[in-house]
Amino acid sequence: MSPEHTFLLDKARKYCSYQERCLADVKARLVEWKASEQTIEKIIRTLEKEDFINEERYAISFALGKLRSNKWGKNKIFYAMSRKRIPEIYIQMGLNEIEDEEYIKTLKNILSSKKIDEKDEFRRNNKLVKYAVQKGFQASLAWKVIKGEV
Repeated sequence: MSPEHTFLLDKARKYCSYQERCLADVKARLVEWKASEQTIEKIIRTLEKEDFINEERYAISFALGKLRSNKWGKNKIFYAMSRKRIPEIYIQMGLNEIEDEEYIKTLKNILSSKKIDEKDEFRRNNKLVKYAVQKGFQASLAWKVIKGEV
């Protein structure tokens, strides 16, 4: 192992230790650090063997974190993970970790906290559903919450 490889591997370990990282994040960081393609592949393999990179663990952490911190719905979480090239099986595992009760409670909270100056109830409800969809929630679920069915 070259000194550059050892240095970058240690740096990558620290980067992964700070918080969960996906493969795409680590590769992007290694490219940013100007590592060669061969070095990147070796470092990635080592980090996966040492369990610094684990896509399943990352997907679960990402899904729960985005729901709790950013108040994102499942659609937005799915899209964000897809953009990071997380395999769909892991994305589904992450989304399955979200409890229905917590998910609906989050949707209720964002809908109740959204202030809309609209006198017409139908228009106001439409705007609320639009807002929920922008946050990644399903329109049908938003309508059910607004109507009090959930």
